[in-house]
Amino acid sequence: MYLNIPSPVRYEDPWLSTYDDRLQQMVAQKQRIAYFYEYPDTSTFRYRAFNPGLTLAANPESGVSGAWFDRRDLGTDDRFIDEADALVICRVRYSAAVARMIARARARDIPVLFDCDDLVFDTERLHLLVDSLNQDQRSEAVWNDWFASIGRIGAVLRLCDGLVTTNDYLAQRAKEFDPRLRTTIMPNYLNREQQELSETIYNAKRESGWQRDGRIHIGYFSGSPTHTRDFAVAAPAIFRLLDSDPRIVLRIVGFAEFDPRLKYYGDRVEFHPLQDFLNLQRLIGEVEINISPLQDNQFTNCKSELKFFEAAICGTLTLATPTFSFRNSITHGKTGFLVPSYGWDDALRDAVSIVDSKTQYVTIADSAFTYVQTAYGWDRHAATISRAVFASGGATDWQRDAQTG
Repeated sequence: MYLNIPSPVRYEDPWLSTYDDRLQQMVAQKQRIAYFYEYPDTSTFRYRAFNPGLTLAANPESGVSGAWFDRRDLGTDDRFIDEADALVICRVRYSAAVARMIARARARDIPVLFDCDDLVFDTERLHLLVDSLNQDQRSEAVWNDWFASIGRIGAVLRLCDGLVTTNDYLAQRAKEFDPRLRTTIMPNYLNREQQELSETIYNAKRESGWQRDGRIHIGYFSGSPTHTRDFAVAAPAIFRLLDSDPRIVLRIVGFAEFDPRLKYYGDRVEFHPLQDFLNLQRLIGEVEINISPLQDNQFTNCKSELKFFEAAICGTLTLATPTFSFRNSITHGKTGFLVPSYGWDDALRDAVSIVDSKTQYVTIADSAFTYVQTAYGWDRHAATISRAVFASGGATDWQRDAQTG
């Protein structure tokens, strides 16, 4: 485990702004985007509605500004609809109030776009989602809840002119759902506070000479108990490594234990509760190896690469399943490692050797850190946002530019 990591930080949700503050943020420029989300949370909302407004505010030369609003605003002060030049609805379920908001935006003849970073709008693929998330398929409540939620999300998507999403694979699934949709790409990327703290962690590791204790931590940052089957992809190899190398410690951050065998390793398996998005970076920065095993199917190929860039910005090495987003973000052997389902034993052993060699580890960590600063930096995507919302084509140049730069 790396030492000299900064102490825990005091956290407060950064989106506790007033309606008037958000409205003023949105109208700051000539082209104005209203992002609408049901209610602020720490995951999709932060990446798809909150972060873009901050990015645009930091880049006034783009001539575009934006801010987020939620369903509470529809009931108290909905002026934002009349002030916006585009409405972006982020992963919202259908309701009468949402339908009225869309109709009002259409009456003003402004773009109405849906934003989604997951395959959660197509009921024909719902069986895949339920299976991938290890839900109880015998439960009527599970099917009722998921069909209602996914059906309502799909209904809102069909009311919109197009889709803004995180990768081309998910965009194609949306085209299959509704062929008339215009699709554009805006990646998930880092939050300003998240990036600044992570860079502090990275610099602390460098300045200390990458000083470690005698253990090697493997981190699995699940966040949710629905990742049981994802963890199972790498679990046998992890257990074999725990058995063969007493230095190995497994760190799990999230809600649940994923395998009953974990209890046999005592304090060599660490459990941490769900973290806020800042202190999570501390726990990621302490570990030498970050793993992101996934089932390889349509649902997981729609997911973004955030598990890679959140680790890389802290100087932590990532091993990940070669799903669509990871293949297009990780350069194998240079910024991380892509691991097929049959390759976890070899990949984990090789990663331990890289940790031991230190020089190779630092080379990879430096390359990944530099790439992520460019491709996923909090202030790098004003033009990407503008193209995604106001242009008619995809916006994928951000990734090619980062890889070649």
